[in-house]
Amino acid sequence: MTELSAEHLHEQPAEMAGPVQRVQRKMAPIVPAQNIAGRALVLVIAIMTFLSCLTFGAVTLVRDTASVWENQISREATIQIKPVEGLDMEAALAQASQIAGEFPGVKETKIIDRDATARLLEPWLGSGLNIDELPVPRLVVVTIDENNPPDFAAMRAAITPKLPSAALDDHRTWVDRLVAMARTTVTIGIAVLALMLSATVLTVVFATRGAMAGNGHIIEVLHFVGAEARFIAREFRWHFLVTGMKGAAAGGAAAILVFIVFSWWSSRNMATPQADQATALFGNFAIGSAGYLGVGLMVLVIGALTAATSHATVVTYLSDIDIRQPDAG
Repeated sequence: MTELSAEHLHEQPAEMAGPVQRVQRKMAPIVPAQNIAGRALVLVIAIMTFLSCLTFGAVTLVRDTASVWENQISREATIQIKPVEGLDMEAALAQASQIAGEFPGVKETKIIDRDATARLLEPWLGSGLNIDELPVPRLVVVTIDENNPPDFAAMRAAITPKLPSAALDDHRTWVDRLVAMARTTVTIGIAVLALMLSATVLTVVFATRGAMAGNGHIIEVLHFVGAEARFIAREFRWHFLVTGMKGAAAGGAAAILVFIVFSWWSSRNMATPQADQATALFGNFAIGSAGYLGVGLMVLVIGALTAATSHATVVTYLSDIDIRQPDAG
């Protein structure tokens, strides 16, 4: 059987009166360009892309914020001195600062004064506090060299005998918990992203099979008269590539808009308690250039995945026709 090329399927010559002219008569596309199923598929892909980009952006925000937390915590340690009867707090703070500052790996020490301590307690106890009338612990912040940290065990051993009410916190427990939380969040985000991409693939498979079922008689006739399988698959692949890119672009643009709006809201409400809590957890909601690049790559991946899935589905369908054809004969 002679195979028909794509050009023969798309155009046919026609003889006209007078001078011979060739008029191209283009066939209608195998897959209708616009129909209800196609618009629904664009909407589904847009929703899946939107959720995928939100997941990717949220994972990026949490990972970056956790990294900032880890860096900040690893650069500092704190000495907490509890007030006890007969303790000269100011002298104890100065002594603890002096002891810590003598250790190699300590860049500087800073005593948190009364006013700064009152500001730390203001969200819970209100303004106008008199620190001297309250049993409030005082702090000494120790800035350490990340590349050459001090011996915290030796520092504790030096401080505790002279200041029994003092406690050194190197934040190692918090850092370990923070790293574990960040890794867990990233793992969950990747798993959710994989599930969304899998759902997108299955949706495209069902949509492709539905389109082929609606145009099955046309496809079988073209295939039987010699249309190459790659030509038919190319028609479907192009159609679903355009469909996937439309939906993915819409979903990606909506996700970027959400991040821009949240970043704008965070910058406009920096002084409010709600914004402070959200900023502490997610930073300033800015995913950065790497995040926006990731969203763009997500759009391209989903569009390419849509085309590849439809191509594989069509090739499998045509292979089944070839297998059934000898049996029918």
